[in-house]
Amino acid sequence: MTYIRIKIKVKGLVQGVGFRPFVFNLARSLDLKGFVKNTSAGVVIEIEGKHAGVFLKRLRSEKPELSDVESIDVESIVKENPPRYGRDEFRIVESEDNGSITPVSPDISVCKDCLSELLDPPDRRYLYPFINCTNCGPRYSITRAIPYDRPNTTMLRFRMCHDCSREYHNPEDRRFHAQANSCPLCGPRLDFQSLTPVFKEDEGENPIYSAIKVLKAGGIVALKGLGGFHIACDAENADAVSLLRERKQRINKPFAIMAPDIDTVRGFCYVRDDEAQLMLSRRRPIVLLNKRPDCRLPEEVAPKNRCLGFMLPYTPLHHLLFFYPGEKGTPNFRCLVMTSGNLSEEPIIHENKAAMEGLAGIADAFLLHNRDIFMRVDDSVIRSNVFIRRSRGYVPEAIAIKENGPEVLGVGADLKNTFTLTRDFYAIPSQHIGDMGNFETLKFFEETLENLKKLYRINPVAIAYDMHPGYYSTRWAESQPLEGMRVQHHHAHVASVMAEAGFRNEVIGVVLDGSGYGTDGNIWGSEFLIADLKGFKRLCHFNYMALPGGEMAIREPWRIALGWLQEATGGDALRYIERVGFLNRYGEERIKNVLRLVELPEFTPYSSGAGRLFDAVAAITGIADTNTYEAEAATALESCAAEGITEDYPVDIKFADPMVVDFSFTLLRILEDMTSGTDRSIISARFHNTIITTIIRVVNKLHILTGIRDVVISGGVFQNLYIAERVFERLQVGGFRVHCNRRMPPNDANISLGQAYILRERLRQ
Repeated sequence: MTYIRIKIKVKGLVQGVGFRPFVFNLARSLDLKGFVKNTSAGVVIEIEGKHAGVFLKRLRSEKPELSDVESIDVESIVKENPPRYGRDEFRIVESEDNGSITPVSPDISVCKDCLSELLDPPDRRYLYPFINCTNCGPRYSITRAIPYDRPNTTMLRFRMCHDCSREYHNPEDRRFHAQANSCPLCGPRLDFQSLTPVFKEDEGENPIYSAIKVLKAGGIVALKGLGGFHIACDAENADAVSLLRERKQRINKPFAIMAPDIDTVRGFCYVRDDEAQLMLSRRRPIVLLNKRPDCRLPEEVAPKNRCLGFMLPYTPLHHLLFFYPGEKGTPNFRCLVMTSGNLSEEPIIHENKAAMEGLAGIADAFLLHNRDIFMRVDDSVIRSNVFIRRSRGYVPEAIAIKENGPEVLGVGADLKNTFTLTRDFYAIPSQHIGDMGNFETLKFFEETLENLKKLYRINPVAIAYDMHPGYYSTRWAESQPLEGMRVQHHHAHVASVMAEAGFRNEVIGVVLDGSGYGTDGNIWGSEFLIADLKGFKRLCHFNYMALPGGEMAIREPWRIALGWLQEATGGDALRYIERVGFLNRYGEERIKNVLRLVELPEFTPYSSGAGRLFDAVAAITGIADTNTYEAEAATALESCAAEGITEDYPVDIKFADPMVVDFSFTLLRILEDMTSGTDRSIISARFHNTIITTIIRVVNKLHILTGIRDVVISGGVFQNLYIAERVFERLQVGGFRVHCNRRMPPNDANISLGQAYILRERLRQ
């Protein structure tokens, strides 16, 4: 007898998202026979029955919300013998590892069903801080290997009780094959420990209640979350926030804030519909929002910044901090500072012992648990749908690449480091690693690299890295036993956008950032390139600016302003320093010493970095004259810019090879505005408009020279929405096809993707 079956292969994000139980219940409802199973290449389904066509249609239209199907391949199977898995039922069979890969799901915020059970007194998981189901909970952070099954996760140590096991093995239950399934009888547990004597009396009580008491008393709590530790305090308590800044030695860098619900956030910030949708999504990133004029949060939360970074609770534990044991609907706090649990410039801590040792000088108490975090991941940060940091909730989602290619590794840059691996039709960027330059970050880099290589079974045949000989990432790459290739920093920025868009043709690349090593040995950072994956040509850049004292000038931008004044005034900067207030702020002797450095090349490198120009204007206008964290001055300058200003300042574009944009006239006009008492918010807006107009003028000139209409914009300056949105709009109005980073941040976090894409294409050719 002949049996006819349909074999279906589903690829994409289809594991750990409830896909098998969906298939099982759909097949049963249509009286179909066969099986479904996970493989390391995706999900394989075999069905037979008269409603197979309906099954296929509904498979495409009703797939689980958390899934992301890339392809569904269908073939008919004719067999002379009954199928291996029988003809009388539809079954879910044991997972199969065949050496291929399937994307791993990111961690997912707690779902509405679990949240309802969490706060329902009769439920057996009432107030259980690790409640989860097939539709929510930890994924990437607990996954050791694929396929995504419980033995391959850090939940292996927790043996399910009878009730949990019954749920886990019931295809009709919401917790069917929920790998982190557990309950208070058999799952992870919390522990509260106090280091500060005044809070010692709270030990031994309910851990969550104890932590709430410490926070209400103005204390600081380190708590173990989904992808690592957070450090929390009451965001409305100015003394607590100031104490946290002092202990963490974080002078001005903004703190992230968590609020219990979106309505509370609206009391502090303006929230657009798309921003609310993002905050309420299963990914739950930190979203940067514009403050309301009547925002009453302490200035210490985000000094000199018009934005606040808000997120909503995404784990059961977060919800309990706000709603336990208070009355229903009345949160314990309106908002909590929820900043990464790490030491300055080091990666987030994820192990209990390391946290107790490393954060002992910061936290008054610790809220710990015994579920291990295998992959540590920081919170993702987004501003107006532009990534600032891509991590929890998004990693390790792969970026599809149109053409198949070899397995390679791009190691990224030293600031905001990520790395990218490629395999088949995918690029897999890592989570945010951080700023290279210390042992802990390098250890995190290597740890994550080995984990992702193992998870996706990738064995790179070549490695790409930055041209900068002093980068730690470059030195590490050159020590590896792989064929290596140097990729210029700004070329990699352009290529990252090309990788996301999936094209290889020549483009006009506009890359504005702080610094990147140029092919001539100078520091670049305001590059107008004609580029493809084979190479690039630098056709224009901003004028080089002196950095008196090198790295010190980046930390103290008033030094850059002095050098710019000296050049723009023909060596007569001292005539103007009183006009900008430098004499009172720094003293004549200190100013003269810095001006002497300008004449000493060994102490004064030059940079065309656009970020340095923003630093100088921020210092001259008195908006900010130090950078205690990257781009602090530039952020303050953008925050100060007035709306509704259309005027700009003059610039001199010198048509040479390459063209050079000289902003000396801009500086002189800024000085005139300051002398006449023009408000610095107007000066800031006019300066921003000047940058925008300059970009448009140069791109138009390059189009005339080359005929190219595809324009790529990238680099950290395009995190500045005042500039990015206006440049994008004006270029589109001008008939250009504008491309920017959508799946990666525009800052140096995208460098690794560009490196890998260029190297992969070179090897393909």
